[in-house]
Amino acid sequence: MDASADTIPNSLLAWYDSQARVLPWRSPPGSPPPEPYRVWLSEVMLQQTTVAAVGPYFAKFLARWPTVMDLAAADDADVMAAWAGLGYYARARNLLACARAVAARGGAFPETEAGLRELPGLGAYTAAAVAAIAFGERATVVDANVERVVARLYAIDEPLPAARKAIRACAEQLTPARRPGDFAQGMMDLGATICTSRKPRCLLCPVAQHCAGRLEGAERFPVKPPKAAKPQRLGRAFWIEQGGAVWLVQRPGSGMLGGMRALPDDGWSARADGSGKGPLAGQWQSGGVVRHSFTHFDLDLQLMLYSGGDLDRLPADSGEWWPLDRIAEAGLPTLFAKAAQLALGQR
Repeated sequence: MDASADTIPNSLLAWYDSQARVLPWRSPPGSPPPEPYRVWLSEVMLQQTTVAAVGPYFAKFLARWPTVMDLAAADDADVMAAWAGLGYYARARNLLACARAVAARGGAFPETEAGLRELPGLGAYTAAAVAAIAFGERATVVDANVERVVARLYAIDEPLPAARKAIRACAEQLTPARRPGDFAQGMMDLGATICTSRKPRCLLCPVAQHCAGRLEGAERFPVKPPKAAKPQRLGRAFWIEQGGAVWLVQRPGSGMLGGMRALPDDGWSARADGSGKGPLAGQWQSGGVVRHSFTHFDLDLQLMLYSGGDLDRLPADSGEWWPLDRIAEAGLPTLFAKAAQLALGQR
């Protein structure tokens, strides 16, 4: 395999010039780079999330907070509500922390990978992506798509995650000093559209002639360990309604779904003892089960409907009454949006 410093990058860049995906956060190939704010915002949103899912959220955020200074001044609850449904909510908290750190610098992002790494909530991948795409620094960008492309190019047969050290070393060797941002985006596009996880379209690949993995069967790379079964958790959520409104609480700032509005729940570790006890004394009845899959576990959430008792015992400072006709504006994360839909379907 010819993996010289120029051959693969030049072939990849020539392919990207004609085949680049048109995305709202990008500049066309060879054009001046987009604003760092747009690059950073899109890269945070795209972590573990599809391009199709991110598009509407990116447009909504830009319309509401067109600059990093605007985002830094936003109310936490408003940002968390706007993020609702995009998942991995720690990203939204990190987004705010980073925006406020940039605002404290006068609104200018650091222009180097090392400087970007010093911002709160901005990890190695995002720092490299912003440095390469927004500032033209020769930074090595390795996301899941790039990881797959490089593992196949070099037929790296060590199983993940141990293989990531070798994959990064090879990616660093490939990253050119010329147009590093376009190279990074070209590698991402190649992995997303040609060098896909299943049924890669090797006949259309601009670097197929250099690919050692193709000779051995590209689909076997990268080598993944056996997938462990997800643990199953049980929990309860509580629907308390009066006067056309439902009682919502704000989850703690850290932890799962941190800072989000939600229904009261039991912490998702309850035993399925059938007691139905909730945050209020009174009568409860089952409203069904919501099933939801998180990254590291699956959850069966029993929805309990309040059917009578003393609402005055709800501490006034522990939550808020939210109008049912505006429930879509509450910014509930997907799990609790499902529970609300289940409850409303039984009214």
